Amino acid sequence: MKKLLTTAALAATTLGVAMTAGAAARDHISIVGSSTVYPFSTTVAERFGRSTNFKAPKVESTGTGGGFKLFCGGVGVQYPDMTNASRAIKDSERDMCAENGVTDVVEVLIGYDGIVIANAKAAPQFKVTRKDLFLALAKEVPNPKGGEQLIANPYKTWKDVNPALPASKIEVLGPPPTSGTRDAFLEMAMEGGCDSIEWIAALKKADKNKHKTICHEIREDGAYVEAGENDNLIVQKLNANPNALGIFGFSFLDQNSDKVKASLVDGKEPTFDTIADGSYPISRPLYFYVKKAHVGVVPGISEYLAEFTSEKAWGDEGYLTDKGMIPMAKTKRNKIGADVRALKAM
Repeated sequence: MKKLLTTAALAATTLGVAMTAGAAARDHISIVGSSTVYPFSTTVAERFGRSTNFKAPKVESTGTGGGFKLFCGGVGVQYPDMTNASRAIKDSERDMCAENGVTDVVEVLIGYDGIVIANAKAAPQFKVTRKDLFLALAKEVPNPKGGEQLIANPYKTWKDVNPALPASKIEVLGPPPTSGTRDAFLEMAMEGGCDSIEWIAALKKADKNKHKTICHEIREDGAYVEAGENDNLIVQKLNANPNALGIFGFSFLDQNSDKVKASLVDGKEPTFDTIADGSYPISRPLYFYVKKAHVGVVPGISEYLAEFTSEKAWGDEGYLTDKGMIPMAKTKRNKIGADVRALKAM
């Protein structure tokens, strides 16, 4: 036991020395993760760099899943200090962090966003239900002839899915599996539509794994096109093809309202108010995560956190609302802000 404790103490000392020695090689904060949170994080980073004596943090858009993989790789300046996320961290990701010594992580809920289904500004506005989205994009769907049987998705046009929709070909440009936007879309839109079918909804209790497979598997025959983590590319493709639809965050729609417009989902249009009050059915929380071991080693982390959680940034009239982020209630901001200042780990 004595030998084990000595070894552990030596390892901790070595880590501290390595972190301190490496700090000179990295004199700026390193942030990875969600493409949805990227514009918010970048805005704060730019203001932080201009208004303090610290260098502006380097922010990379790697997708939520990719960000957690990098963030959880280990402790030390060769690993990111923070990762942005358009969903909460998964248990499997927490386990990956723990396995690599990343044990003290601060979770910061920053606000809300909605996932929009959009098309070109010049095209007619789409009006779909979550059930329409599920039937259009699922790998397998209930047999239209009836019964509790699944078949490979036979639908080629939106009109095949719902006679009230256009006869245009189903073509949806969306995020890849590494994206938090994809995860949230599957959970809220696809599963929401899936559960409108009673016998599938009943599987949630009877066979949870089968239920998730049915609701979350996207068809692979070309109707859904993975467009990577670059939302700008989706906007370009939507303008090139007015019949196509795209999936991305409300904040990106807000910034590109001159080029694209949102579809109604279950009769609701995504707006600042409908996302804030939860009436728009595809709304989600946004986060970033901080490696506590890097605070005080990489310069500026505490100060960056203070800037991000200040009223001038994430408040009701804060500059992040201009970028499309939906703020939390003030009481919630106050509570989270206090936890962040105390560096309260998960």
